[in-house]
Amino acid sequence: MPHERIAVIDFETTGLSPAQQARATEIGVAIVERGRIVARYQSLMNSGAWVPPFIERLTGISNAMLRDAPPAAQVMHEAADFVGDIPLLAHNAAFDQKFWDAELGLIRRSRVQPFACSLLLARRLLPQAPSHKLGQLNAWAKLPATGKAHRALADAEMAANLTSFMAALLRERHGIAEVSHSLLCELQKLSAAKVRALLSSR
Repeated sequence: MPHERIAVIDFETTGLSPAQQARATEIGVAIVERGRIVARYQSLMNSGAWVPPFIERLTGISNAMLRDAPPAAQVMHEAADFVGDIPLLAHNAAFDQKFWDAELGLIRRSRVQPFACSLLLARRLLPQAPSHKLGQLNAWAKLPATGKAHRALADAEMAANLTSFMAALLRERHGIAEVSHSLLCELQKLSAAKVRALLSSR
């Protein structure tokens, strides 16, 4: 893992996109440094949005659970304060980034740091994996179980462990001494052939 801290986040939500009026129902954040999770934040969040039955079956998060959860605005203020200006990462970051930005926007805060994506990185660095879904990647790489899938902190910890695994691969196979967040962002934008060329030039 990069020596700098990275905040790995995951949301559970009522749907696919804030553009379709979906809202976050849970957030998990795992802060990693030197390959270890050094801090965690997790909370359900009550936005008043309704959880469809198929989402409840997937996540185990019910409307009844959310009635007793703290307000979404409070949770997002806490999560944003917890993360601060630490660079961000998520698995399938295009999804989580939308919700992070949308929920922050509702409390009149904005993101200042870039997102890295462990899904895009895995496609480039682990092309031999049979699947690039988070749970299946972690099982394939024999990484530790972190809890129930489709719960925010368990998924954030899985993505953190996966990213540490890929960072170790970059160091051991390619001799990259400093695996920075900016390098991860650079790699995820490249084709597989260009990734090889970039790594061989380091």
